[in-house]
Amino acid sequence: MTTAHAPFQVMAKPIGPRCNLDCAYCYYLEKEDLYPEERVFRMADAVLERLIADTIASQSTPEIRFAWQGGEPTLLGLDFFRRVVALQDHLCPPGRTVSNALQTNGTLIDADWAEFLRQHRFLVGVSIDGPRELHDRYRTDRRQRPTFEKVMQGIELLKEHGVDFNALVVVHRHNVRHPGQVYRFLKEIGVEFMQFIPVVERKDASGALAEPPTPDQDEPPVRVTPWSVTPEAYGKFLCRVFDRWLQG
Repeated sequence: MTTAHAPFQVMAKPIGPRCNLDCAYCYYLEKEDLYPEERVFRMADAVLERLIADTIASQSTPEIRFAWQGGEPTLLGLDFFRRVVALQDHLCPPGRTVSNALQTNGTLIDADWAEFLRQHRFLVGVSIDGPRELHDRYRTDRRQRPTFEKVMQGIELLKEHGVDFNALVVVHRHNVRHPGQVYRFLKEIGVEFMQFIPVVERKDASGALAEPPTPDQDEPPVRVTPWSVTPEAYGKFLCRVFDRWLQG
């Protein structure tokens, strides 16, 4: 095992593309098609142990960081993450610490999850695109039902249990026109740290998300998806949010 010369953070996707939502702009759900024979995307225990052991062994920093994403990682259940922290505790050398971050859509957070996340000091990123009418525009479940209510229930439980959390906002064609409303809403629900990620996706003639061409290929015929943002609109959105932040 080689020790890294500089600190780094490992991002793990232990359930691959599996998710309980069906967001219109999601680029990752269709990755299931790459494994047509696969039915179980859950990371095997042996792989999990190797991942944690190798990551810890390869770093010399006082703090070793893991980030858990998906799909939706909470679909793995609490027992999976209890094993994560047990392995980390067992494998972490004396005098060093391990920290964890979890990115979630928030819909499956209950009191047991919130208490576990607090107890083990997970930093939780919650995906939310603004108030109800902006969030529900593209973030629906597998039956195309709105998800805002469940996300807010999860956030309230995180707050109630004292879990550190931030917001990850996908900036799309609809909410990009309402920067002040998005920022005000996030502040009202207690968000102190916010990430704004622009969605820009292309589709080919078949309707599938288009891959960028390789250097030796001609640009294939593609169109931008209806939910994608333009550079100008995204820039204006960030400027307006920054102005609101300056105002306090």
